Amino acid sequence: MTTKSAPPLPGAFIWRRLHSLTGLWLVLYLILHLFTNSQAALPVGDYGKGFIKSVNDINQLPYLHVLEIILLLIPFAAHTLLGIQYLFTAKYNSGPSNGTTPSLPEYPRNHAYTWQRITSWILLVLITFHVIHMRFLEKPIAAEHGVDKYYITKIYQDPGVHTLADHLSIALYTPEQMKQKDVAWINDVSIGSLQKNQLVAVANNFAAAELLVVRETFKSPLMILLYTLLVLSACFHGFNGLWTFMISWGVTLSPPTQNKMRIVATSLMGLIAFLGLAAVWGTYWIASV
Repeated sequence: MTTKSAPPLPGAFIWRRLHSLTGLWLVLYLILHLFTNSQAALPVGDYGKGFIKSVNDINQLPYLHVLEIILLLIPFAAHTLLGIQYLFTAKYNSGPSNGTTPSLPEYPRNHAYTWQRITSWILLVLITFHVIHMRFLEKPIAAEHGVDKYYITKIYQDPGVHTLADHLSIALYTPEQMKQKDVAWINDVSIGSLQKNQLVAVANNFAAAELLVVRETFKSPLMILLYTLLVLSACFHGFNGLWTFMISWGVTLSPPTQNKMRIVATSLMGLIAFLGLAAVWGTYWIASV
């Protein structure tokens, strides 16, 4: 008697499951990332000190660049490439139709499906912008002076910056002050020319300088708008994806369990969006009121 072996899983099934699995991993990263960022603005982070500790702890991990490639770059790339393929094959049915395609706007899940694809396009653009902006264009400059290492960035003066710098033990210098002998070495760092009303901030750790970069970014209404859109899109996309992940992986199969999971996912979406928006709006604007 011969036993028939199970047929191999279809390739499309495997790629769909890989896409949802990498999506789950990125939701976990989103929670960690926005919780860390919220400490730049909320009292729970002592108005910046919690952010500095968290970011410095991450930067002190051994083999950090290898971990970033394995745990972030590869999952992001896989999820993005598979997602782009699905975007071009998606069939929307929540809007009006000329009769050649279905139109079922009365079902909320159809709208959620549409917004999941819309937020995919938004995230593709804004995450690319975010990485280029924060990782390359505005990254604090590392410099050594004697046996000490410092991180330097340029900022514009505002009413609260000196108080914050004192709170975080960051030194601020005008161009005239950098002519003094004990800090003249800063002029040897390639920071470019200073514009009117600009200061040079010198911190003894990366995260403190990065906090000033974040704060400087959120002085701009345009950046506030872009990052608000990024946070809201990421939270909807991530936690709506979490709800569908639980179904596709067989965790919530019955309508009652799916409804309970919907409440959990929506609650998490609201909480994490609040943390992200707290960083966007609170790091400079609310803190300066």
